[in-house]
Amino acid sequence: MNQPRPKLWTKDFIIVSSVNFFLTLIFYLLMVTIAVFAVDYYSASTSQAGLVTGIFIIGTLIGRLYIGRAIDNIGRKKTLFIGLIFFTLTTLLYFVNIGIGFLLVTRFIHGIALGVASTATGTIAAQIIPAARKGEGIGYFSMSTTLATAVGPFIGLLMMQKVSFQMIFVFCLAIGIIALITSFFLYVPAIEASGVKKQGFQISSFIEPKAVPIAFITLAIAFGYSGVLSFINFFAIEVGLVKAASFFFLIYSAAVLVSRPFTGRLMDLKGANYVMYPAFILFAAGMFVLSTANSSFTLLLAGALIGLGFGNMQSCTQAVAVKLTPAHRMGLATSTFFIFLDAGLGFGPYLLGFIIPITGYGKLYGMMAVFVLLSAILYYFLHGKKEAAALKKLNTSVSA
Repeated sequence: MNQPRPKLWTKDFIIVSSVNFFLTLIFYLLMVTIAVFAVDYYSASTSQAGLVTGIFIIGTLIGRLYIGRAIDNIGRKKTLFIGLIFFTLTTLLYFVNIGIGFLLVTRFIHGIALGVASTATGTIAAQIIPAARKGEGIGYFSMSTTLATAVGPFIGLLMMQKVSFQMIFVFCLAIGIIALITSFFLYVPAIEASGVKKQGFQISSFIEPKAVPIAFITLAIAFGYSGVLSFINFFAIEVGLVKAASFFFLIYSAAVLVSRPFTGRLMDLKGANYVMYPAFILFAAGMFVLSTANSSFTLLLAGALIGLGFGNMQSCTQAVAVKLTPAHRMGLATSTFFIFLDAGLGFGPYLLGFIIPITGYGKLYGMMAVFVLLSAILYYFLHGKKEAAALKKLNTSVSA
């Protein structure tokens, strides 16, 4: 007799996904507006404006490094409260206009707060998703991030045309307060103590070693995607497709939203390899199509292919990182995953910026298509080979 499938869409899963959506929406909204604010209000140079944007990610990395180790000592729900309160209060600092230096400090500590709060949401989501639906559940949870990556920049660019920066900050503050109030209705079950005694300083106190191989793959693919995230508008201007580019991330998000319910279930049933290898091909194909884009159709087709590829790889690698880790180190695994993801997205544009003057945007995307395919080989050696062997062993034992 078949067992009923454990319920996924619980009240708590919806709440934690909503809170994560609000956090990510603010992050991406400010990512597309804060550099312009720095230039308009403080006459910041291009490099200073870039630092105002990028220092946020550095703060996020630091927040994740600390909280990944401390979250289970503090408590997962308590950590979320602390992060959300810190995140909301820091938003008030954007109203204090006393120089570019203070804005940099504000961005840095705002990033730390996001690192704390978003690590908590990811850890709580991974905890409350039933084990039998882990891949599917994390896929749905990360859709909250995918939606925010499309909605946040759209709202930010629209508000810049219609209202003042002060109203943008008021909007961010209101969303932060909504996220905080929503989190009060979240129930997080207690977890059993691991029985492992605390030791002195060790790398494993900040990073989950079992999650590092798949997190390294995440860093590689995020590095490739960072060129799209940061330079797609410049490329669109170069090829005269600015209007189409405004819909690029909406098409990207739509492709992820349509495919992720299927890819999540496929991972749970067949394993990560059945999702990852096709996703590498789709991601590389999307980068190649983007490199040759000369019409609105090809540009948006590239967005759909990249969404089917990178968008699904992101949730799949997160699910793998969590599955490989004991329950009492789930917070560290989540933190480790996001540290590598943020590092790829944060430092990628800086490094690729040295290549663009030599190659141009089109050739850069062509090079990234090759890089993504090479990353598939790296995936095989770091994780895919082991997973295939484990699956073969499981099938042999079942048939016996």
